[in-house]
Amino acid sequence: MKINFINFKNFCLKGKIKKIYNDAIKSLNFGGFFVNLKLCDREEIKNLNKEFRKVDKETDVLSFPNLNFIDKQIDVKELANELDKETGLVSLGDIIICKEVAKAQAKEYNHSFKREICFLSLHGLLHLIGYDHETKEQEEEMMQKAETILREYKVIR
Repeated sequence: MKINFINFKNFCLKGKIKKIYNDAIKSLNFGGFFVNLKLCDREEIKNLNKEFRKVDKETDVLSFPNLNFIDKQIDVKELANELDKETGLVSLGDIIICKEVAKAQAKEYNHSFKREICFLSLHGLLHLIGYDHETKEQEEEMMQKAETILREYKVIR
């Protein structure tokens, strides 16, 4: 899996995020994906949230999927249609995280900024591959998957 890190200047979490992402997508049985992962400021996330979700406030993370997953499965034919002929990779989509909101949430939840960025990155990726939290059951499944992966890579605090 390839990750295009945008605005991750001097940011030490790239290796950890790559491992977390590879773990999250291993059940898809296809490793040829790429994701754009961007850190932004409050103004940009608020504008994007307003434009795409019609919610006029800042948020922590937004995901913009390129593929339609149903029950965390994708049609192999759809993958073939979305394959970039030059790179041989399929774009899962874009994830945008507000750095300032992540810092505030890390403080609020009494854990590290590193953990918050890893969590939000993973949360965004899970949305790209078909997870959601519209119902309590979906939320529990998504949170359990995220916490299991974060624990495995020792992203606890």
